[in-house]
This record gives sequence, structure tokens and C-alpha cells, in this order.
Amino acid sequence: MRDTHTEAATRLARGTPLTSAIDTSDASAWTGLDLAVRQLARTRPSAMPDHAWATGRRFHWLWDAPLPTLNLSRRSRREPDGPGLALALCHPDGRIREAALRRAALLPAPVLRPLLPLVVIRSADWAEAVRDVARDLLRSALPASGPETVAVLAPVVLRVAARRHGEAARALLEAALREGPAPVLDTVLDRDDRATRRLAHRIAVERRHFSPERFARAATDPDVVIQDICADGAVAGVGPDTGDEVLAPLLRSPRSRVRAAGVTALRRAGRPERAEAFLADRSGLVRACARYVLRQYGIEAAPLYRALCAGGSVPPAAPLGLAECGARDDAALLWGLTDHPHPGVRAHAVAGLRTLDATDWARLVPLLDDPAPGVVRETVTALVPWTDRLPRAEMSARLGTEHPRHVRVGAFRLLVAHGGPELREVAWTLIDDAEPKLRADSRALLRN
Repeated sequence: MRDTHTEAATRLARGTPLTSAIDTSDASAWTGLDLAVRQLARTRPSAMPDHAWATGRRFHWLWDAPLPTLNLSRRSRREPDGPGLALALCHPDGRIREAALRRAALLPAPVLRPLLPLVVIRSADWAEAVRDVARDLLRSALPASGPETVAVLAPVVLRVAARRHGEAARALLEAALREGPAPVLDTVLDRDDRATRRLAHRIAVERRHFSPERFARAATDPDVVIQDICADGAVAGVGPDTGDEVLAPLLRSPRSRVRAAGVTALRRAGRPERAEAFLADRSGLVRACARYVLRQYGIEAAPLYRALCAGGSVPPAAPLGLAECGARDDAALLWGLTDHPHPGVRAHAVAGLRTLDATDWARLVPLLDDPAPGVVRETVTALVPWTDRLPRAEMSARLGTEHPRHVRVGAFRLLVAHGGPELREVAWTLIDDAEPKLRADSRALLRN
């Protein structure tokens, strides 16, 4: 527990108004206060004022006395922010927590509002009697709460929802966002809390709260989960009459899942011809979606890939795309691209050969000296199943410092995959190597 929570509990015990004692916009401040008050009451009872904690003087009489007889107006005027009642809502004694909740239920809405985050916490209380009262109070208070109140409560609810009895509060919050007025959802959508914004955007999609154009623009959100949610919301509204104001933001997104959603939407928009441009996308997911859209319109992707790979300007991912939907006979075309001047084409050609299970280890070994790290990585991955046939002497020779880093790292990976008693001797020669990865990997190997 942070010292700031203990300090907040102490300030509250000294009569500081609740809204001044803690940062009410911080969900962790509320849960921290709850723990701090109980800890302080147990370990330092003298730090608590007698008027707040003396048994039988203030809150035990709330338990015993008939609530309708309390002079609510006088006490409400004296405690507009309810510091004493806030302390009681966090008390270690469940009877006092329950009595404080019953007292809070009789407060006017403006006086109760600052205490609602503590009511949320009590709705997941370990004591069933406390939980029931808190949930009843929350059930009646949430629908009548304004946008700012719900925005403050939402992060607290989602923190409490992770507890054993916390799902009830989450269900009430979701109901308030689904059924409440639009301004409430608008305010929660703009909260800084990530979990709150994700929930609000999911409900916004369910409610069709925005137009498809607005969802498409929101798919550029910095949070990748919200990007996916908003992309789905935009796609749900796509139809034959949908314009580029919806499709364009999705199709040019740097996020592969959002691009994939945009490409998939081309089927509903009746524009399969635009999917061809994504057959060679750098993302396998987007390529698969492009092939799906074309297939729905009776267009086979393999001939299009073959044309791309045989053309003068080969898109880097086209060879791998061909392997994903082509036949084993296409390996001849891919072998021809392993010496293409573009390193991306070479790397994807090797990856495509591995996808087609058409690797020839003897023809791949020279690619271990390729100047492009990506090509060497793909070559090493393709050669790992064939390490028992690789010439060990050639692999060991590539560990020399005259070779580039990526060549040395790839050779060591193949030697490790091969194993054998000579491997420890090789590792001993690299434990003080200038290359950090070789040094770390060889030391880890020797330790194990």
C-alpha cells in the first residue's frame, strides 16, 4: 500500500472533505483508500478521531438506531463531503459498513454522489449483507447519475470487477451505458483509463452510437484494441453504397488487423477489384482476406500471384503469397527469385519454398552468406530441419569475426540445432565474443 493512501485516510479522519482528501478521478486512489482506512484502524486506532471510530458513539448507533429517526438534514449540512461516512464505508467491521450504506441511501443525491465510488467497492464486499445493500444502492443511483459521475465510477467498477464478487457492479455499469442517454456514453468514451475506454467503445459499437464514417476515423486510436473494435463497428455499416470515407481510413491503416477488416469489407461493398492491391500485403492476415474477397467473386488468386512474381517489379511479399495458395509446381518460380536484387523478395521467396515444403538444403546453404539479415533469418529457419546434413565445418567457419553479425548468429543457431559433443567447445570460444547475442547465447548454453 502506498504512503499516499495512508496519508489520504489520515486526512479524511481529521475531517478533510472527501473531494480534497484524495484524487477522486483516480480509481486506484479509491481502492487504496479503502485498504488504508482498515489498516489504519487496526494498527493505529489513535490516529482515528473518537467521533468517527468510538464503538457505540457514532456508527454503532447507526446500526442500532432506527434510521428514519436520524436527523439527516442537520448532519448533511455538517458533512457535505461526508468524511466520517466515507471512513465508515471502509470500516473493518462489516456491521458498520452495512450501517453506513443504509445511512448513505437516505442522503440527497448531491451529497451521495461523491461517496458512490466507495459504494461500488462495497458492492464486491466479502460480506453478503454489505454487498446486497451496496448493490441495491448502486442499482438505484447509477441510472440517475450524470455523465461526469458515471465517468468517475467506471474505472472503479472495472477495477472491482476483477474481484470475486465484482461482476455485479460491472453488469450495472454496462446496463447504464447501454440504456442511458448518449451524453453519458460520450463522456466515458473520452476517459484516460484504458479499460474504461475499451468497454465504452464496445458498447458504442453495439448501440451503433456513431456512423460508419466516425467508427472508421476512430480506428486510428493509439490503443490497438480500440482500433479493432472501431474497425468492426465501421465494417458493420458497410454496404453497396458505402464510399471511401469509410473504406479509405481502414485500408490505409498501418495496423494489419484494421487493414484486414477494411479488405474484408470490400466484399460487402461489392468492390473485389480493390482487393487485388492487397494480395501482396506485408501481413499474412491481410493477404488471406484479399484472397477470400476475390474467391467470393469467383476470382482465383494463384494466377494473379504468378503474374506478379514473373513481372519486372515484384512486390516483396508476392512470393510468399503465391506459396500460401499455389501448388508445389510453383517452387520453380520461387527458386528463380532467390537471387532477386530486392532483399525482401529473396527473403519471401525462401519463406515461400519452406511453406511449399520444397526446400533443397544444398541450394539454400549459399544464402547463409546473403548481405541481408532477413534473407539469412529465413534461410536458417528453412535449414533447421536439415541440420544433420549440413557440413559442420562450413557452419563453424561462418562464426569467424570476418563475417557479418547476422551470418555469425545464423550459423551458431544451426550448430545449436544440430547439437553434438563439439557444441560445447564452440560455445567456449564465444563466451567473451564482442557480439552480445553470441556471447549471451553461448553462456546460456554452457550453463544448461
